[in-house]
Amino acid sequence: MSDDTLHIGAGELTADEIIEEMRSGRRVLVSVELFGDEEEVALRHDGDTYYCDTPTRLHKHSDEEGMRSCIEEMGYGAAEN
Repeated sequence: MSDDTLHIGAGELTADEIIEEMRSGRRVLVSVELFGDEEEVALRHDGDTYYCDTPTRLHKHSDEEGMRSCIEEMGYGAAEN
């Protein structure tokens, strides 16, 4: 079985690009700085629910708009032009 995980740094892709990867079935690991350390945040979609799994908390979003807001507010995605 192949690893369908995409590893990116915060700001490398837009929120829309990240969500598209998640909708295609990929888990997206975003490298972020958290409390002075480099950490990874796991973003995924199971077909119904969007998940944002940080080192301190698991966030769940029932729709794409909630996930997009999370990605943008937390700085995981690049700014849209």
